[in-house]
Amino acid sequence: MALSAAAGMALLVVMMVWGGVSPADVLRTLLGLPPWVFLLCLAIHITIYCLRSLRFLSLIPRHQRPTFTAMTAVSAAHNLASYVLPAKSGEATLVLYLKGVCRVSGAAGLASLIVARLYDFAVMCGAMALSSIWLATTRHWDAPPWMGLAGGAGLGLASALFLLLALRGERVMGPLRLGLRTLRLDRTRLGKKVYELSQRTSDALRLARGGASVPGLLALTALVWTGVFVFYALLARGFGLPERIGLLEATFGSGLAVMSNILPVNAFAGFGTQETGWVLGFGLLGIDRESAFSTGLAVHLVQLANVCLLGLAGHLVMGALPRRKQEAAARERAAGVSDPPQDAG
Repeated sequence: MALSAAAGMALLVVMMVWGGVSPADVLRTLLGLPPWVFLLCLAIHITIYCLRSLRFLSLIPRHQRPTFTAMTAVSAAHNLASYVLPAKSGEATLVLYLKGVCRVSGAAGLASLIVARLYDFAVMCGAMALSSIWLATTRHWDAPPWMGLAGGAGLGLASALFLLLALRGERVMGPLRLGLRTLRLDRTRLGKKVYELSQRTSDALRLARGGASVPGLLALTALVWTGVFVFYALLARGFGLPERIGLLEATFGSGLAVMSNILPVNAFAGFGTQETGWVLGFGLLGIDRESAFSTGLAVHLVQLANVCLLGLAGHLVMGALPRRKQEAAARERAAGVSDPPQDAG
């Protein structure tokens, strides 16, 4: 983690020098955020967590499904680990937390995580595709229009592929495993890992799709990402980006930042990589490097503060849940001792 943090800080310093931004500039940008904008964004962040929890609950088999409170606590704690730990290694904590705190099997936890991420990628890429195609035709697009149109087409294709994997992924994995066996690639080290991963993914997709409603999952995911992009749009405007930066522009600019942070190459807490995506995205919309970087870093710091605050709350609630169960069991045992069975005669 120390190496990842150092790499992230180094990339951040390079971005600050390249963008002509000093720490004082970033501090002034942070202090310029109206308090009501911060509180509203925090409320949106909490709402996003609640919606994600509802989606996880719909993907977990009914007989293993935890309470909404427990699922929200686990989701918040998992999101902290996923956001802070490098190379997305924190994603695995969802399975561990669900199993340790909520007694959800590892298979069900992994299934809910995989399918939730597939829906996330499908909706995020779809939103990015629509925004890039639309913005490429406007006067604020600071690049050849064909780049936006081509990028939008590629993102649209990726969205359709992720949705196909979420709905019928095991049918795609079957031919992949057959091809690996036919070419005897499943005997190689890499081929064996791909084969085993495709098998686990197929099993997870079948398990998670058992009782979940596809329209419901799509609706929840669309609400989640609407909240995410509104969150970024409010902060971008609150930190001083021009009024022409609306929801579509924020979807595109912040979308590239999110993508750079999702890739399993991000450094500690996404520092450096997220700012790079933000500067690139808003740079294509005609925002100068200095403004884009200072607002991007300020947005990142607010987001990180929210994630840490909610993640800490999630860990505290998770710690209290087993204690509550033990206290309830103790009360039941005490009631059984104090109330001896009545004599039937």
